[in-house]
Amino acid sequence: MGSAGDKATRSVVWLLLAVAALGMGVATAFEIRGALEREREFRAAPACAAVPVKASGCLWKQEFTVRKADTNRGQRSEPPEAELVLPSGEPWEVTFRNADPVLSEMAPDEKVVGLIWHGQVVEVRDADGRRQQTSTGPVGWPEDRFGGALACISFGLTALVGGLWSLFARGNRRHATAATVVCWHGVGMGGTAILTLWAQAANDWPMWAIPAVWGPLALLLLASMVAFALAALRGDFEDDVPPTPWVPPPGPPPPVGRPGGTTTGPGSTHA
Repeated sequence: MGSAGDKATRSVVWLLLAVAALGMGVATAFEIRGALEREREFRAAPACAAVPVKASGCLWKQEFTVRKADTNRGQRSEPPEAELVLPSGEPWEVTFRNADPVLSEMAPDEKVVGLIWHGQVVEVRDADGRRQQTSTGPVGWPEDRFGGALACISFGLTALVGGLWSLFARGNRRHATAATVVCWHGVGMGGTAILTLWAQAANDWPMWAIPAVWGPLALLLLASMVAFALAALRGDFEDDVPPTPWVPPPGPPPPVGRPGGTTTGPGSTHA
């Protein structure tokens, strides 16, 4: 009874994770278009003719002095950040999505150039010409949204199928095993999408490289999922050999009696 209850609980957990992932995936997918339009606007923005006195759609290059920089490695809740100071002494707090390539090399009193757009520092450039987008920078957001949508939707759909299958197949071990196989392959598909997104960002590939790389890997995972699910339905994962019962080792033989009350055995003596 307890085992059946545990299986039902696992099925419900898979379903909840699937619904949450699908919701996040759909919401992220709707943000792709806006991110693309914002990046196009940034790339087409002209240079400002003078220092903007208010938030403007033109691009202004402003020199800053680094007061401090911290990659916050090992602190998941804290993004990489830096404090930049204007020539007037006004500080600007800037956060980044990752530490490389500029932030990790920043040192106090170093001069950097910040690219200001709509009143925010969207990019930082060092003396060697390297540049890095800040957390508010528009470049790279469409790829992040696309990769995140792929990861959430692929996992959500697969886990939803596996969770429903497991919930309605209670009492059937083979179907329950096949449903579990489907759910865990969904985890693999979502993880593969995240790894593909990391590879795209690290190598500065265009956005179309994400489906080009992830698509064949997803097909391989789907083929593996079907093959393992069919094997589970055939019972290939079950142990058909019954367990051998434990037999205690034989003890010493009992003593054999003789007429007259004498016995024979390892400890007997003869007159």
